[in-house]
Amino acid sequence: MERVAVVILNWNGKPWLERFLPTVIEHGSGARVIVADNGSTDASVTWLRSTHPQVEVIELKENLGFAGGYNAALAHVGSEMFILLNSDVEVTPGWIDGLLNYMDAHPTVAACQPKVLSHKHRDRFEHAGAAGGFIDRNGYPFCRGRIFELTEQDTGQYNDEREVFWATGACLMIRGAAFREGGGFDASLFAHMEEIDLCWRLRRMGWRIGYTSKSTVSRAVVAHSAAFHSGRFRSPEIPAGRARCARVASRPCTPPLLLPLTRCAARKAQAEGDGTER
Repeated sequence: MERVAVVILNWNGKPWLERFLPTVIEHGSGARVIVADNGSTDASVTWLRSTHPQVEVIELKENLGFAGGYNAALAHVGSEMFILLNSDVEVTPGWIDGLLNYMDAHPTVAACQPKVLSHKHRDRFEHAGAAGGFIDRNGYPFCRGRIFELTEQDTGQYNDEREVFWATGACLMIRGAAFREGGGFDASLFAHMEEIDLCWRLRRMGWRIGYTSKSTVSRAVVAHSAAFHSGRFRSPEIPAGRARCARVASRPCTPPLLLPLTRCAARKAQAEGDGTER
């Protein structure tokens, strides 16, 4: 059994593969590199097979979305660890080792994520996952480094390793056994929130979810665009001095529960539980 398989879900994302797949291959650390194609019509598969024959290709007959596409693809992958990676993500040297070392050191952790920065603004966090995800008492997901559409500057404030409530599907290392035990993604979600749903289920089963800054990637687009649609969403930056609402999440305590951003300036709330019973 191969220890690690990097699985990239693609839907008409040939420009992203051309741009970022070479760095995945270069910094692959001996992992299998697999592209699962979600029924593309842009010659992605032809280009892959002619340009990168060492990359394995799983062809799906239709666009099953992010959730369904990964469920179908990972059923054909027997590796111990999966890394689910968006095609619009640029990786860095040692990115796999950082994730794998964290997982090996924490056997009760089902999944973990790296630090995710903006590819356009390398000193800022990216919308998808940033420095680890949480959820507030009203059910709103947020991250250290990002609340709703507002992102923080990376000044090293989240250079740590810690448990989080959910880890981003943009770059997610997950144990194959845990993925199967948790039932995979809920395909009815199609795309967005599917990783939060899976992490929540895994936590309720007794698993933990983690974050490590010893692995860093950058992401170019704020959407699962290459996986299922072509939409893009802009993630504005938090003006200097106003990126404080998520800072409470860096404290070494149980995952905090924050009020929605509109009430965050008035007060911060920190609860004892992890939100699963709220």
